[in-house]
Amino acid sequence: MKDRLFFLSSVNDEVYYLNDTIFVKFNVRRNGISTSKLNGGFSSNFQGVFNHHLSQENIDYLENHDVGDYLIQKCWELNIDSAYSTGLITLAEMKNVSIVTKAFEGLEVVALTTAGVRTNASRAGDPSSFCEKNGKFGTINTIILINAKLAHETLLEAFMTATEAKTVALNDLKIPSQYSNGYATGTGTDGLCIFSNLDSSNNLTNAGKHSKLGELIGLAVIESVRKAVRKQVWIGPISQSNALVRLNRYSLDINEFYDNLDCDKFDFICQLQKEMKKQDNVAVTTSVLNLMDEVECGLLDCEAGLKQAKKIIKENCNSYPIKTLLDYWINYFIR
Repeated sequence: MKDRLFFLSSVNDEVYYLNDTIFVKFNVRRNGISTSKLNGGFSSNFQGVFNHHLSQENIDYLENHDVGDYLIQKCWELNIDSAYSTGLITLAEMKNVSIVTKAFEGLEVVALTTAGVRTNASRAGDPSSFCEKNGKFGTINTIILINAKLAHETLLEAFMTATEAKTVALNDLKIPSQYSNGYATGTGTDGLCIFSNLDSSNNLTNAGKHSKLGELIGLAVIESVRKAVRKQVWIGPISQSNALVRLNRYSLDINEFYDNLDCDKFDFICQLQKEMKKQDNVAVTTSVLNLMDEVECGLLDCEAGLKQAKKIIKENCNSYPIKTLLDYWINYFIR
């Protein structure tokens, strides 16, 4: 995959693998919006964009260096004009990029995404992990190419639609936040770049969810994020259909749980391994977790939530390990 052209958009934008970087060379005049430290914000003269994988050596280097300067240096190494480019950085590997194209009657949206969500997934409003501190790098990076012409305000609307779509993808996979009991809405350090085609005669003024452009953006981002997550961290519908995986969102000290077991720990774990992926057990677990969510959000009082959770377990769960886990979890979190 090294140093080669591997994708062309409908307007002949060229997407290259360049060592540990994916570079998109624009062959039309493009304006755009970027979260990068290199020419971030709005610009009407972008000539290219890149997504760069950080090695451990680069991470160590950036502990004491400016991210913007590093991106300029990366442009020099790749023979890219830093004055007219923007770029994202990530720990995700470029070989795991996902490219999705959605089109309708000549309108095209291309989304290029890399994603990793195991250690940095978070929910908007979670407790912060730093206060204006260097050394944190994007985990879900998406570059969006639109073949129509958009003004700045429409690009900003497209940015909002794409961000919502990323959250939809994570919620469809039930990705948990690493900092709370909720589902992740992104990671703590995501990056997003969106570009439109200034040479196009198709001037669009709406990128919201009611518009066809908004629909295509949403579909492209949802699919590309889901595929990128599966490639990078092997999370998908099959891996998430697991009672124990679902319970881990409301995390407890599992060793404390095992210390209080009234049966042999080894036998319990062996039985749990057989039972945790059975669909009936996953269904019961998700039903109980939904009640826990309702209580935590203040939509249901504790007494009603606990009563119904116990009823669901008693009437629908025939698995001893799953029933034992659920009883322990609800007694801890619904009180």
